[in-house]
This record gives sequence, C-alpha cells and structure tokens, in this order.
Amino acid sequence: MVRYFCFIVFVELLISCGQRREPQIYTHPHDTVSIQTVIIDKLKVNDVTLGKPKPYEWLGVNNEPGQPFEKYITLKPISPDQQRTKIYLQPIGHFTPLQDSIIKYTSDYLEIFFDVHIELLPTISDGFIPDACRRYKGEVDEQLLTTTILDYLKKNLPEDAIIIEAITQRDLYPGSQMNFVFGQASIRSRVGVCSLFRFADKESSLTLYRTLLDRFIKTSSHEIGHAFSIQHCIYGECVMNGSNSLVEADGRPNRLCTDCLRKLQWNIRFDVLTRQQSLVAFFSRHKLKRDYEIAFGDLQLLAP
Repeated sequence: MVRYFCFIVFVELLISCGQRREPQIYTHPHDTVSIQTVIIDKLKVNDVTLGKPKPYEWLGVNNEPGQPFEKYITLKPISPDQQRTKIYLQPIGHFTPLQDSIIKYTSDYLEIFFDVHIELLPTISDGFIPDACRRYKGEVDEQLLTTTILDYLKKNLPEDAIIIEAITQRDLYPGSQMNFVFGQASIRSRVGVCSLFRFADKESSLTLYRTLLDRFIKTSSHEIGHAFSIQHCIYGECVMNGSNSLVEADGRPNRLCTDCLRKLQWNIRFDVLTRQQSLVAFFSRHKLKRDYEIAFGDLQLLAP
C-alpha cells in the first residue's frame, strides 16, 4: 500500500526589518546560556513526550535520528539578514472567499510564529504547470506535482526573500510512488508549498473555518520550519512532528516543543515572551480553543 505522509508544515511584526544582529555563535553546551534560553527552559514542563509510534504512524514507518540543537547550529541554517528580510506567500490557482480568508489569517499567524515580516503576493494562475505534471483523481480532484511548483519558486525568488512558500487549493503529490502530501519544502533552496485541499469539505461554516485555519497554520508553519533547516522532531509532541495521515496530524499541537523552539529562537532572535503573548491573542481572536489553552498554559509559565 502506498503510504500517506506529509511534511506538515504562518505573525504581527515584532522586530525591525532594518539592521539586526546575526544569530549568536554557540560554542559549547556548558557556556553561559542566554536569557532567552533560560526563558525557554521554563516551558519544558509543558512538553509532552512522544509515545511509542503505531506501525502506521510516521515514526513507525520512518526511522529518523532526530536533530539535536548542537547539530542544528552546525548546518548554518537559512537566517534573516540585512538583505533577506521577508517571508513571501504565493497563492496559486483559484480560491473561495473562505479560502482567501484562511490565507490572510495564516499570513497573520506566520508573522507571529516566525517574528518575520510576511508578504502576501497577488494570486497567480497555475497555468505554468504542464499537463505532464498533473494527475487526475476525477473530474475536479486534480493533483499538482510539488517539484514543478518548487522549481518555479526557485526561479522567481525575490531578492529580499528569506523563504517563499506557495499555497494552492489543489491536491499535491511529490512523485509517482506517493498518493499525496499536504506540503513539501526544501531545507536549502528556501522554497516550499502547501495545499488546502484535504483540510475540509467545500461547505462554508464557522466550524469549517476554525478547522481549516487550525490545520493550515500547522501545515504552513511546519513547512517554513523545514525551510529554516529544522528537521522532523522526534522528542515530543510538536508542530515539527512528521505525520502519515490527517488523523495523526490533528493529534499534534500548534506548538513547538522546547527543543525546536530553541532552534528557531537562536536563528531569528525573537523575544519569547512577546511572541507567546501574540500567539495567545491570535488563538483567542480566532476561537481556536485547544491552541489557546496550550499557548495560555505556556504563557502562564513565562509570566513575571
């Protein structure tokens, strides 16, 4: 059986887009830790250890070694700098009014999550994708080949882009051996793509809106996390966990475990408390109950 999987993979501007410090150089785990690391350590009590995976789950199928912090910083990951200051979102195809709203709110979320300015580009046609890179699952359920989209983004990467991520309403597949993916990203090429297709039915309702938003911010932040060179997390329940199905993905939180949070903070240099306050406000505003409770639980640990 062809296995299902995904590279499960958006924020108010909290830092200046002008001159910024380079990420600090980490030399040895016993060096004096930064204030932000001390703050992140307070959140460890809320980390949830992953249980033994079932045979059909991501880690039951994929033997991944994990990515310790010390290994992450040796990768020289993609980082914001004086030239590269924005994450771009490129919608591709045709979207319903509900989907347009989800994309806008996802842009807001990513700007909080990554503490980087998000630029939402005008929607473009998917006409650049040739027929040979499309699969049909019926008259309307057309699938697009992810690598074709990623190659297009590489060729059209804005000069001030840290990363660019495409968004499509079409289903995605990464190759002939796979049924579908929710999204895919390149760790070194600064490009990614994710799909809204499998996250809800076509009817518009308040419940659908919340479900679709919850799932899509998770997918989008996951994929952009990969583009920042963060690999799948195997240490705790985390937005960077791999998933083999929508059921497995739904079980993961819209939260970085402290291992992955430390990587992202070291790279981007955001203020953890300010970011957490903004996440809580976003989840409250959109009435994402589970996300709000988890984020508020973290915020309580950080309160002075």
